[in-house]
Amino acid sequence: MSRRRTAALPTPVALLFLLPAAALFAVFVLYPMATALTYSLFSWRGTAQEEFVGAANFVALFTTEPYRSQLPRAFGHNALLFAGAMVAQNTVGLLLAYVLHQRARFRRLFQVLFTMPYLVSPLVVGYLWSLLLSPLFGPVNALLRAVGLDAVAQPWLGDPDTALWVVVLVTAWQWVGFPLLVYGAALGALDPSTQEAAMLDGASSAQRFWHVTLPLLTPVIGTVSVLTFIFSMEAFPIPYALGGSSGSPAGATDVMSLLFYRTAFHSGASNAIGVSSAVAIVLFLVIVGVSVAFTRWFRGVERRLT
Repeated sequence: MSRRRTAALPTPVALLFLLPAAALFAVFVLYPMATALTYSLFSWRGTAQEEFVGAANFVALFTTEPYRSQLPRAFGHNALLFAGAMVAQNTVGLLLAYVLHQRARFRRLFQVLFTMPYLVSPLVVGYLWSLLLSPLFGPVNALLRAVGLDAVAQPWLGDPDTALWVVVLVTAWQWVGFPLLVYGAALGALDPSTQEAAMLDGASSAQRFWHVTLPLLTPVIGTVSVLTFIFSMEAFPIPYALGGSSGSPAGATDVMSLLFYRTAFHSGASNAIGVSSAVAIVLFLVIVGVSVAFTRWFRGVERRLT
């Protein structure tokens, strides 16, 4: 009986297939990153590059106003956005995926309904919610007043105490379809014999979820958490649509991407290119560092569970 041998692609052919993706990655990712790093190391007069200043632009971010006060505030808002996404978005997404996995009827319908906002442009979603939450003609406050909850109705995006949480909830509302789909696919790929063995041992539905299903989903939870962190740190369209480039009101919705945009295009400073590039590099280093740390931690948890 002859063995079936799988022919491997020659190296030149394999490289030929990888070349288009590698070219796109180099043009749209590597080149902008290298350019931003180069720009951050020079001083600028408008669009004219001047002398090499090393880390002076980075020092200016942490020692001169308004960057010294705006940078920690914007980073803190990104961290709160990530925390809110993990609690509101990913937890709800996991629970919805688990419930839909247990009930096959209408599963596809609800998956489509929960995923539809995820397919819409975040900028459109942001502007839509800014209209819905308008204190003058928004239907949200009108509905609250109609049911006798006048005290609850308020200018949601005009109050610094509520504006950021509106951004968090709107972001979670739009992106809940992403973890729903990922967790749904992961649940469908689990070996059903593990659930059957737990049922034979007398485990309840909650016990099977916490002690069997959840540990098996650890690699997927790690992937979703890392992607959520990256999306949260790069958040721009929804905060821009709800709070403008200044992060209104009073900087309550300011995030790192808005700080970069404002520094580069609205500050009017002669060295705007150098300082804004430094903001981009700082954001990149934070994203890479934390993402690598998260990935290693989740891999350690996965090894301990297996």
